[in-house]
Amino acid sequence: MDPLALTLIELGAVVFCLGLLARLAGRIGMSPIPLYLVGGLGFGAGGLIKLDGMHEFAHLSGEIGVILLLLMLGLEYTAAELVTGLRRSWQAGVLDLVLNFLPGAGIAVWLGWGLVGAIVMGGVTYISSSGIAAKVITDLGRIGNRETPVVLAILVFEDLTMAVYLPILTAILAGVGFLGGLQTVGIALAVVTLVLVVALKHGHRVSRAVHSENSEVFLLNLLGAALLVAGIASALQVSAAVGAFMLGIAISGATAHNATRILEPLRDLFAAIFFVAFGLNTDPSSIPPVLGWALLLAFVTAVTKLLTGFWAAKRAGIAVPGRFRAGAALIARGEFSIVIAGLAVTSGAVPRELAALATAYVLLMAIIGPLAARFVEPTVKAFRKSPRKRKASEPIASLEA
Repeated sequence: MDPLALTLIELGAVVFCLGLLARLAGRIGMSPIPLYLVGGLGFGAGGLIKLDGMHEFAHLSGEIGVILLLLMLGLEYTAAELVTGLRRSWQAGVLDLVLNFLPGAGIAVWLGWGLVGAIVMGGVTYISSSGIAAKVITDLGRIGNRETPVVLAILVFEDLTMAVYLPILTAILAGVGFLGGLQTVGIALAVVTLVLVVALKHGHRVSRAVHSENSEVFLLNLLGAALLVAGIASALQVSAAVGAFMLGIAISGATAHNATRILEPLRDLFAAIFFVAFGLNTDPSSIPPVLGWALLLAFVTAVTKLLTGFWAAKRAGIAVPGRFRAGAALIARGEFSIVIAGLAVTSGAVPRELAALATAYVLLMAIIGPLAARFVEPTVKAFRKSPRKRKASEPIASLEA
């Protein structure tokens, strides 16, 4: 068969199936990310049907998906919000980093994956899914709750940490020496600082440069600017994803709101292809050997995220149910964990088993997270009521005696 025809047939079938999976996820009230990963596993190496025609397109589309994911995340924040959130949440953010980075790093060292594997798996288990967390908070009607600003502040801290972590990871995966790594980190920090200063003082000018009343022109300006900045950032060894994130921060006001509305369908399409592409490159037969480790990591890091949110909400003077709700909202892992694992596996610097462990772990956490957020409050209330019931029944029992 003609290669172009094969690519079009495979791509059309995959995108159509993604639509069906997204519809199924919406009906059962969960994130579609686990279903996208499972779909990729079913049609990749060792899956039911091997797709050979769309690998190159899937790889490039996946890269664009990562860029759009980070660009859209940056559009959610203004520079002022990031700075304020960092000031308020740095203690909870540091606790979050320590409690959730160490389990992944420890498992990687135990499995003999070395320092590089430890840094990668630490990042996979550390970063919560902002997308899943935001959707859960919205779906459960908790946007106005007192604990929600605490959750958002921790997520902001995590995203800023990623702006430093990803360049470091990129340098390590590229095999850059110690001095080269320091140079990369210095460039990354300089870029982040510069963008925050520009966004604070001249954000309106950046917004004006990309804005247009014509939606076609606006879309082309946004997408072109995002790819250009991501390419330059990648050339500087800063990470294309971080470049897109910084551009998103620099765009503010009504321009950011309109950009989100216009880019959302594109982001969903390319991000879905990214998750499928990751699944395509993971052999399903490699998951059962690491499933036990994935379950252990899922349990440990669900508890550590719960502790993080509980402690941060307690410091903010929030009642016990709100503390548990804050912790449960942070449990889900998703897009960024897969981004980190994808960078590592593509570089060839880590074993393929790491991709299997990351896939199994994200599948579990993307399902456990929303369920925990939904049921944590009824569970806490039930446990708090039961001692009261026992105390209330004691006088009655003594009278009967």
